[in-house]
Amino acid sequence: MEGKAIENLKTEIVAVDGPAGAGKSTVSKILARRLGYVFLDTGAMYRAVAVEAERQGIQADDEPALEKLCQSLTISFQSEGDEQRVFCQGRDVTEEIREPHIGMLASRVSMKKPVRDAMARLQRQAGRQGKIVAEGRDTTTVIFPDARFKFFLVAEPEERARRRYRELTGKGLKARIEDIQEEINKRDEQDSSRDLAPLRAPEDAVFIDSTELTPEEVAEKMIKAIRRRSRK
Repeated sequence: MEGKAIENLKTEIVAVDGPAGAGKSTVSKILARRLGYVFLDTGAMYRAVAVEAERQGIQADDEPALEKLCQSLTISFQSEGDEQRVFCQGRDVTEEIREPHIGMLASRVSMKKPVRDAMARLQRQAGRQGKIVAEGRDTTTVIFPDARFKFFLVAEPEERARRRYRELTGKGLKARIEDIQEEINKRDEQDSSRDLAPLRAPEDAVFIDSTELTPEEVAEKMIKAIRRRSRK
């Protein structure tokens, strides 16, 4: 795909799904950079909703209040070197959205149809511009089901917990790996069992187990898969 003209819009979208801690965000950033595409972190959008809901004292089961919140919510991304900053209502929430309890809250608010509809609308608007790498939990099945290139990343739960622990402590945040493991297990259960857009892998996705691979190695596997598919 690198250097190759793409005629159909759907071929300009790479969709990446998988459970928490599978390496989606890190790998998707690398892939977007390699392809010269924009990185769309759909998970960060739900986390931003969770941060603002918590700030305003809105409960995760208060659907009317969440719907009203999403009607006026602004979420934007800003590149800063190799890092992508996340802004919600004009406020930098990059660090806040990665706190473990926000991940759990994001999973809960994402179960609400008004929230999911609002975020899906924003994500599809970004997709219409093409040339994006979108990662999340329903990008391959709900948001961009016609994307030509779909990937589903997995990793052993213990490795996913270790990665999240290193991420949090590397940012100076306090964390216990036992708590993270428990939160990941709960998050997996919430995401896969919810009625609305549950986490699942489409049959046409390329599966990659990232447990023993570096992010660069995973991205390279994805590049090779995209090249193979592009030749068909």
